[in-house]
This record gives sequence, structure tokens and C-alpha cells, in this order.
Amino acid sequence: MRSEVEIAFNEISELRSLSRDVVLEALESALVSAYRRDVGASAAQAVEVNVDPNTGRVRIYVEKEVVEDVQSHNTEVDLEKARYFDPEADLGDMVMVQVEGTTKKFGRIAAQTAKQVILQKIREAERNALFEEYADREGDLITATVQNVNAAMITVSLGRTEAMMPRNQQIPGERYKPHDKLRAYVLEVKKSNRGPQIVISRSHRNMLRRLLEYEVPEIFNGQVEIKNIAREPGQRSKVAVTALQEGIDPVGACVGMRGIRIQNIVKELHDEKIDVIEWNSDHEVFIAKALSPARVSGVYLDDDPDAGRTAVVLVPDDQLSLAIGREGQNARLAAKLTGWRIDIKSVSEAVQNALDKIEQPPLAALAAQVSDMLAEVQRIIEKKLLNKAIMPEEYQVLNKFAAKVEKAWQSEREAARQARLQEINAVKSTLPENAFALPVGLLDLPDDIIEALEPLGNVGEIMLRFLIDEGRLKRLLSNVSGDPLPRVQDALDKIVIPDELPDMAAEPEVEPESEVVQAAESPAMAATSSEVPADVDDEAVILSVFGDEDIVEPKPATARPKPARVAATAPAVADDDEADEADEDLDALLTSGTGSKKKDRKSRKERQQRRQLVFDEEVGEIVAKRRRKGSRRREDWEDYEI
Repeated sequence: MRSEVEIAFNEISELRSLSRDVVLEALESALVSAYRRDVGASAAQAVEVNVDPNTGRVRIYVEKEVVEDVQSHNTEVDLEKARYFDPEADLGDMVMVQVEGTTKKFGRIAAQTAKQVILQKIREAERNALFEEYADREGDLITATVQNVNAAMITVSLGRTEAMMPRNQQIPGERYKPHDKLRAYVLEVKKSNRGPQIVISRSHRNMLRRLLEYEVPEIFNGQVEIKNIAREPGQRSKVAVTALQEGIDPVGACVGMRGIRIQNIVKELHDEKIDVIEWNSDHEVFIAKALSPARVSGVYLDDDPDAGRTAVVLVPDDQLSLAIGREGQNARLAAKLTGWRIDIKSVSEAVQNALDKIEQPPLAALAAQVSDMLAEVQRIIEKKLLNKAIMPEEYQVLNKFAAKVEKAWQSEREAARQARLQEINAVKSTLPENAFALPVGLLDLPDDIIEALEPLGNVGEIMLRFLIDEGRLKRLLSNVSGDPLPRVQDALDKIVIPDELPDMAAEPEVEPESEVVQAAESPAMAATSSEVPADVDDEAVILSVFGDEDIVEPKPATARPKPARVAATAPAVADDDEADEADEDLDALLTSGTGSKKKDRKSRKERQQRRQLVFDEEVGEIVAKRRRKGSRRREDWEDYEI
């Protein structure tokens, strides 16, 4: 038969959707707090609680000091009782001792403390579990029930917790009532003191993406890919899709048989119109499809390095309003979908503008080439101005002439673009190359200015725009209060462009050896050193001979030419001791003013040059010898034992 404690554990775990370990940990923590409150134990005293979830038995262990005469039963214990819990305990040791009576002696205040602690721990564990659950569902669709509706937001119930949908995340024109069921996109999940703060959305474009994944198996399985989505919630959306597997029609898969798949999504999004377009790597073809349902006569691209990418689109006269859409909606969505700024013109408008500028280059050369077509075009335009009917064949003539005009303009823009690129590259070559690898965040600027300049990508682009296109910087910083341009200029003046990037590890330069090192490496010295056995530990021998003197690995020294004036005035010294003193004086003169570090390096280098390990055949041991020069005029080295 199960105990009451086990039943209570299972009930709390199921009701709160928590594991038994979490509930058990909360109970143990509550009993620790209750014991401290009951006996007034300090925080420095260790207290442990063990609870058996099956029987409900509680054991409390408290850290106590082993003494001969117990004065305080809360902090001290005699040796006999201490050895019952720790056989190796001795006087003065700290031992964990079980408290008698456990929870039966707790007072009302201690019991109230335990109740508060366990409720607090369980609520905290429940909040953490909810946050982890919905944090994993961020970016997914959920079904919610409307609870409360006000002007600022809508509160919905997710079962165990609540979520909010701000006004800017609602579909315009959609009405919500309490107890309505709706599907929403989990936009953000944040942790707070009152549990997870969940923000949902029905206007986000990724909600349309998730709905397409649920309704179209080909998208869910990866056979069809969604390239981009342009959406105006509640009104119209455009979706660009492409097939990743041969033999699949991406548009037909999304629409479904008789439009059943797309109609389910339209109903879910409050009758929002959805245009499914096949993506194409050719920008001209993709832009023409993005303007559907309008028919397009021609697309002419202009990738200006300063103004950005612009596409000039020619449409028949009767398709102009359809291509633009209500309040420019169709053209606006097509621009978002393709990433190009779209300039839509009717064929008649393009022809009329060309006739007004026919004497200007490059149209003057074109007029000479197609003089017959030009006369026919002028006749058709005059006929149109008189509101006379124009035959389809005449419209075709206008289309051909407009296409030739736009190609002429496009050729001129391309020539200007190439000249501009050469100018930009010439200016760019004057800037430090490493500046284009430095992130914008290195500039000492406020966060709002850094965020506005992020589209440029790096510090070098900001410098380049200051020189060639300051207008773009002004447009990027238009939403920043004050006059940010001088601050950006000051930040660029303060930044130091490194000669090498920080992550580029430069190889250490190998310095040429000095004359002293070269002199030390004589054939006689090499022969002497070759006599040392290979298994001898050089470092151990040096330590035994030289005691606690520093042993420094030899490093390549920088060659330093001897000043002719000093060498000429150096005295000729015959005695060895006097020669050593003269060497030290000359070295001090040569290294004066170069810093203590250089002197230390030279002294260590000389000590190592003058030490040599050799095998003495007479003694049969390794001995260390000190080597030195006799004088400046004598280049040979003399050895003597130490």
C-alpha cells in the first residue's frame, strides 16, 4: 500500500507537470530552511536533509563539533555519539550528526517557513519548465484561446500559461472575441519573474511560411524551397518558390488541386490574397514574374553603385494600373520580393519621353539608325493623341521602338557605371586595405549610430562613402537624432588601422648572429663539443657546476656593427683579466642608452658563449670550461677549467 507522502508526490508532479526529483529537491530545501528557522542555526553551519519518497521518512543531518563537555546541543556533540556516525571522529573535528525527533518538534513558525519555501521552489521550477518548453517552440505555430481583448493587446491562453499579441502583430481588420480559437506564430519567449513572457504574432511573414510548410507536403519534405516572402498582412502576399527536385511544379504544389491548399491558408489569414511565383536566378525574368498578374513587355536593369539597384519595367498601356496595384501595392511587394527598386512605365509613356529627347545622345544615334521606324512611331503617337483607335500591329511597333530606346539608355548607364567603378576603385586603393576587415562595432560611437551604419559592413566602406558618396551616409543616419556625421568623422579619425590583422600570426624574424657568436662557433669548438656523449644531461651538469646561476637557452642575437671610432681607441690589453674588464667596458659603451633589457640579454648571451661542456679523458667525467678572448687583437679563444 502506498504511503500518503508518495501519493502527495505523485499528485504534485502530475498537477504541476514536474518530475519527482524536482518536487523532492524542493521539499528537502524547505525542510532545511525550516530547521534553521526553528533552532536559529547560522548559515555557516551545514545542514542536510534526506527524504524517502516511498515511506516519507525524513532524516536531518547537522554539522557539529566534537567536544568533551557539550554546552550547546545544536552545535556540539560528545565523542561517543560522534563516533557512531563517523568512527574516525576525534575531539575538535566537525561531524555530520542526525537530529533526533526530525520534523515532529518543529514549531508553527518553522512549519509556515517550510510551506512558503516549498511553494516558492515548486513555482520557480514550474516557471523554468514552462520557459524551456516554449523556448523550444519559438518560431513555430501554436493554437490559442482568446481570453481578453483591449486596444493595446490581446491576451490568449495556451493552457498552462498565457501569451500576448500586441496590436502591431495583429492582422489589420481582423476582429477577435473571447473564447475564439486562433493559430499564431510564436515570435519571442523571454524569461521573467512571473514566468515566461510569450509574444505571438499573426502578421509576421514567417507565419505564412509555417502555414505553407503544414499545408504543402513538398515544402515540408524539402522538395520545394521557399526563397522569399513579401507580405502585407490581411491584404496581399507574394511567395517565391523553387523546386529542388526535377519533375515537380513548385507553383502547382503550393496551389494544390483546384487551389484547395492555398485556399486553406487564405481562410486562416482573414482572406489575404496570396501570389505564388516561381523563383528564377535571372533577375529580369524574376522581376517580370513578381509583377504578376500584370504582363510585362521588358525589364532593364541598372545596378548603380551609388543609387542602388533599379529595374526599369515596361508594360502595355492597359496593364499599367494592374502592375502598380492599388496604392502601389503590387509594385511594392514585387520590390520587397526581388530586392530591386522597380520603376514601372507604360510603353506609350516611354515612347513619348524618347521622342522629347530624340535629339540628345544616345537617342540621336539611334534615330539615325531607325529613321523609318521613328517616322512610323511619330505617326502612331499623333494618332493616339487624337484619341483614335490603335491597331495591335501599331502597338507592336511602339513596343519595339521602346525596347530599342531602353537598351540605348541601358548601354549609356552601363558605361557610366563602369567609369564610376573605376573612380571608386581608385579612391579605394588609397585607403588602408585592413580597414575593410574591421567591423563597424570598433568605432567609438553610440549604439544607434552603429546600428544605422551596419549595412555598410566595415570601417573601410564608411571611409569610402565619406569620400565618394556622403549622401548615402546621410540617408542611413537620417533616423538618428542630432548631427551624427561629425561624430562619425571624429570616430574615424581616432581609430588606428593596424598594419596586420590581429588574427594574423606574424612569423618571428630570425636575426643574424653577432660577431661574438660567429667567432664562438669555430671548428675547434665544434670538435670539442662532439666529444660529449649523447646521453649526458647538459642542464644537470651545468646546474651542478654553476650552482644557482641562470641557465638561458641561446637566442639569435642582433648583429651590431662596432663603431670605428671606439675600435680605433680601444687599448691593447695583454693580460686575460684586464682583457675581460676591457671587454665589459667596451660592451657597456656600445650598449649605453639602449635600456636594461638589452644589457641583460647581452650578459646572458656572453655567459653562455663562455661556457662549454667537454669530456675530460683523463678524469673520465664531463667538465665545464669557461672560454674567453685574450685581447681585441687576438681572435683565438683560450680554455681553462673551472
